[in-house]
Amino acid sequence: MDFNDFVLFVRNLYDSNEFIPLHAPVFINNEKKYLEECIDSTFVSSIGKFVHQFEDLTLDYTGSKYAIATVNGTAALHIALLICGVNPEDEVITQPITFISTVNAIIYCNAKPIFIDIENSTLGLSPEKLESFLSQNTKLDNNGFCINKQTGRRIKACVPMHTFGFPCKIDQIAEICLKYNIELIEDSAESLGSFFKDKHTATFGRVGIISYNGNKVITTGGGGMIITNDASLAKKAKHLTTQAKVPHPWNYVHDNIGYNYRLPNINAALGCAQMESLSEIIKNKRLIAKSYSNFFSNSDIRFINEPLGSIANYWLNAIILKDRKERDRFLEFTNKNNVMTRPVWHLISKLEMFKKCQTGDLTNSEWLENRIVNIPSSVNFKSL
Repeated sequence: MDFNDFVLFVRNLYDSNEFIPLHAPVFINNEKKYLEECIDSTFVSSIGKFVHQFEDLTLDYTGSKYAIATVNGTAALHIALLICGVNPEDEVITQPITFISTVNAIIYCNAKPIFIDIENSTLGLSPEKLESFLSQNTKLDNNGFCINKQTGRRIKACVPMHTFGFPCKIDQIAEICLKYNIELIEDSAESLGSFFKDKHTATFGRVGIISYNGNKVITTGGGGMIITNDASLAKKAKHLTTQAKVPHPWNYVHDNIGYNYRLPNINAALGCAQMESLSEIIKNKRLIAKSYSNFFSNSDIRFINEPLGSIANYWLNAIILKDRKERDRFLEFTNKNNVMTRPVWHLISKLEMFKKCQTGDLTNSEWLENRIVNIPSSVNFKSL
C-alpha cells in the first residue's frame, strides 16, 4: 500500500490540509452555557447540581443502578479495587496491552499484577488464556479463595480492559471469575458507548469504571465514573471519594483513610453538555470507522472492526501492519506529513517496574505490540 494514499484519504475525510490530530474533543452543545451557570452559582468544586446530574445521565445511558463521579478514571479504578476488597499482597489479573493507569491502580492498593494474554480479534483479555492460567496455576482453599500455587497469594480480582472501545468477551470472563471466586472489575475507561450483547460495557462485573479524559469519546477535561448495581459498594465508593467524612452539619469526623477523588462541579457541567451529544458522536465515529474499513478492504493492512456480538464506539481506530518494520515506516511517514498516528502501548509487563511480575503466555500481545497503529479518530461532522 502507498502510505501517501492513506494520508490523502485522511485529509479528504477531515477536509483539512492542516495538522490532523489523533483524537480531539468536540463541543457542539451547551458546554459554555452550563459552565457559565456553574461559575455563576459559585459551586465549582465537588458540591453542586451538575455532579449529581452527570451521574444520573450516566445511569440512564448505561443502565446501571449507581454512579459515583470521580476526578479521573485512574482514581475510579483505584476506588473500585478497594471497595471490592483488594488488599496489600493480593494479586490482580489484567492484560499487558493497556494504558499504564490500569496497572498503576493495582499498585496503589499494594497488590501484585499478573499479566494474561489478549485476543487478536477483540484486543481484550483472552478467556481461553485466563482459564488455562487459572486451571494450571491456582487452587481453591477451604475458604473458597483462589490461591496462586506459585506465590501462595490470593488472586482477588480480574481487571479486563475494553481496548480502544472494542468490547472483549466479557461474558465468558465473568463466568470464569465466578468459577474461581475472583472479583470482576471492568476497566471501561475507553468504551463509553460500547455494548456487548445489548448490554453496556462496565456493567458485567461487580464494578466498572469509565474515563472522561480530554482525548476520550466525551470529556469533562479530566474525570471518571464508578458504576455498580451494588448499593453497599456504591455507598462505600461515595464515602471513600469524599475523604471518608462522616456527614455532620459542622463537625469534621473521618472514619477511614479517604481520598479527595470527587469530580468538581465545573467538570461535571462540561460532562452534562457532552452527554447530550453522545449518541450523535458515537454515530459519527461509527461512520468514520466504516469509511476506514472500506478504504482498507482491498489493502494488505487490516483495519480492526468491532467484534461479533458487539457495538463498538470506535474510540481509536486501529490497523494492523505486516511487521514492526512496516509499522515504523508507516508511523514515520504519516507523522512527517502531519497526520498523527501512534503505536500501541509498550507491553506493561516489559516495563522496568513490572518485569518481575508473573505472566502467562503472551504470544498474541507480543505479536500485536509490533503491528498495531492508531489512526486519526476525531469526530468530524463536516465531511460525513
